[in-house]
Amino acid sequence: MVRGKLIALWKTVALLMLAALLLAACAPGAVSTPEGTSAFPTPHPTRTGGPQESITLALGGDVMLARYVNTAVHSRGAHYPWGDVLPLLREADLSLVNLECTIAESGERFTPERVFYFRADPEAIEVLALAGIDYVTLSNNHAMDFQGPALLETIGHLDERRIAHAGAGSNAEGASQPALLKAGGITVGVVAFADHFEEYAATDSRPGTNILPVTVDEEHFHRVRESIEAVRAAGADLVVFSIHWGPNLRLVPPQDFRDFAHAVMDAGADIFHGHSAHVPQGIEIYKGKPIFYDTGDLIDDYYVYEEYRNDQQLLFLVTATTDRVERVELFPLLIYDAQVNRAAGEVFEQVYARIGRLSAAMGTEIRREDDRLVVDLD
Repeated sequence: MVRGKLIALWKTVALLMLAALLLAACAPGAVSTPEGTSAFPTPHPTRTGGPQESITLALGGDVMLARYVNTAVHSRGAHYPWGDVLPLLREADLSLVNLECTIAESGERFTPERVFYFRADPEAIEVLALAGIDYVTLSNNHAMDFQGPALLETIGHLDERRIAHAGAGSNAEGASQPALLKAGGITVGVVAFADHFEEYAATDSRPGTNILPVTVDEEHFHRVRESIEAVRAAGADLVVFSIHWGPNLRLVPPQDFRDFAHAVMDAGADIFHGHSAHVPQGIEIYKGKPIFYDTGDLIDDYYVYEEYRNDQQLLFLVTATTDRVERVELFPLLIYDAQVNRAAGEVFEQVYARIGRLSAAMGTEIRREDDRLVVDLD
């Protein structure tokens, strides 16, 4: 009889152990990534619970970690550039930014000579990791500042810290690959392009970026459609189209940029993530989907132009389900001394007034709700 009780007890323990293993395998952080993508899930410590009905994406503009920012990181720590914005990024289910520099020791300056060259030391990867950045766009006009070796070293550092990326690679095929990210049972796909510099473009035999002219002509635009279709086929519930485009300090996108953005959304994108101008541009809600023509800057050490107030910025938080974007929240920011912080008082009101005016011209109403700005999607 004792032997029978022991056998029964052993069976009970075995069943409990098996149940525990199955629960662990189904935990929120236990996700798989399709082969051939650059996505690596980066669970945030603050994420808890089971599958969500919706997720929040934090979208930022340019993150430039070179020059004085690099110096500040060495002297003050990897947390310093984020100021009090760090919790907003870490609490989001996914955080996506444009990496406006290389993170490398290798490489020589690209020629012909550029006005600016941006390269941060390898330790700067900790700035991204500390904030829980899940994805960076590499298709921009600084990814090849120190040519192929520095770009590939940057990609290596990102891969080591499991930060997804798209828009650049060891050749043209690699540069055109999308990224897949998962959170709360929702898969987000990102495709990334840049319209400059053409000489930074990847080729069949050379590293570089994913260059695309801003045009709706099918000769070039077919690549947009095919990229969106490919990332959908790979399992994306939501598609983010990211592009580094246009000149610096332009507050209003021209009509051909608006036509292009509309065509991108018609081709199946859910969120348009533009960057390059160093200032936020107006927000348009097109057929129920948000177009962020330019998300400005998030971290930099740039000279402040009084006319453009490029030190006054925004962080864009998007709440979405597998079917649609439900809500957009904007957090006014102020960059000072290579550090970004949430804006308050007069600066908050200035940011509110400008983004409100620019967005109203596109038919979008922005209202204030306590410490943030809100766009309601019908």
